[in-house]
Amino acid sequence: MKIAVFGTGYVGLVVGTCFAESGNHVACVDVVEEKIEALKKGIIPIYEPGLEELVKRNVAEERLTFTTDRDKAVKDALIIFLAVGTPEDKDGSADLQYVLAAAKDIARAMNGYKIIVTKSTVPVGTAAKIRDAVKGVTDHQFDMVSNPEFLKEGTALDDFLKPDRVVIGTDDVRVGEIMKELYQPFVRTGKPILCMDIPSAELTKYASNAMLATRISFMNEIANLCERLGADVNRVREGMGSDSRIGFPFLFPGIGYGGSCFPKDVKAIIRSARELNYDLKVLDSVETVNAEQKKLLAKKVLDHYSGDVKGKTFALWGLSFKPQTDDMREAPSIEIINTLIDAGASINAFDPKSISVARSQLGDKVNFCEKNYDALNDADGLIIATEWNEFRHPDFEEIRKRLKDLVIFDGRNIYNGDKVRALGFTYYGIGVKQGK
Repeated sequence: MKIAVFGTGYVGLVVGTCFAESGNHVACVDVVEEKIEALKKGIIPIYEPGLEELVKRNVAEERLTFTTDRDKAVKDALIIFLAVGTPEDKDGSADLQYVLAAAKDIARAMNGYKIIVTKSTVPVGTAAKIRDAVKGVTDHQFDMVSNPEFLKEGTALDDFLKPDRVVIGTDDVRVGEIMKELYQPFVRTGKPILCMDIPSAELTKYASNAMLATRISFMNEIANLCERLGADVNRVREGMGSDSRIGFPFLFPGIGYGGSCFPKDVKAIIRSARELNYDLKVLDSVETVNAEQKKLLAKKVLDHYSGDVKGKTFALWGLSFKPQTDDMREAPSIEIINTLIDAGASINAFDPKSISVARSQLGDKVNFCEKNYDALNDADGLIIATEWNEFRHPDFEEIRKRLKDLVIFDGRNIYNGDKVRALGFTYYGIGVKQGK
């Protein structure tokens, strides 16, 4: 099929590349000329494992192109995906100005029947707004589809190429069949393609992310209770997750969720409900718990030093909001860094992939290190903010040699506290025994 994808951000780039990988001809469109020129040269603006190789292969085989020529991309395509940004507005709602502007660009370029698909995460009713915007510009026939993405940063290619499910919202059976044909190569193992009405499809994405965020905040509350009761959250999680009705995914305690999806989507669904005079009380609490959880590790540091960290230096391992990405949006590390710096401390930070992104956000407030052990030099303690695999089995003897004070603040529970204490360290985790 001939496809156009508007937007070459995280979602648009993954979507366009994966559709090209299954044999379709895909034009990825963006208004930023510098970004398009870089993509043509194989320079990928984000870190996602395996994406660079896939982009280069499909460009070389002429199935994937990058362009600023919106008119040609629309005219050549039957199916046009909207994957432009929907940033959080001041009131917590999703800002749809870029989606609607792109829709009008599509309408002006239409030369016949098109299928316009919302891939961006948008509130219920957005497809109807896009339909009205397009109708106001063109007399050409078109159909709207809601096709939410369920991509996890760090595993996005697998998520798209081997999806748990594909959700298609459409008012027309024939359009549904076209979309099913497009996605058929990805569901050969029997995973479902779920066709439904457009509002249900739009809400499915928000409901899914809200549920996952709820599990995270719930487990963090249980972890905080464990500390007060002398229980071990790892044992509690094992007992809970073994129940087939509950399971283990997204039950890891830590220092809160971040990234581009959960914080924004939870706020957006809360805002949508309030516009209908309905309060999502559970999700209000989820958001509150997460905001407080991001402050927890810095509080443990301050409490350990009786509130006085002036002149102290801390090594911080991990900057991105999760492993296998360079995404710093809403990352808990930012809260930790700002709190400790405001209290008079200094930070030596290391991350395998996100240092350049972090530097653009934090500037010279932080000393960024090229190697993880270098961050330990003359540091008074080690803080773990992101659970990168390379941090899981470090050389504790090397850590001992470099740290001035043998204390570890583990925000992701990647170490066994008893074993770390046996090596002579003071250990603070989440929902487990604290201190020496």
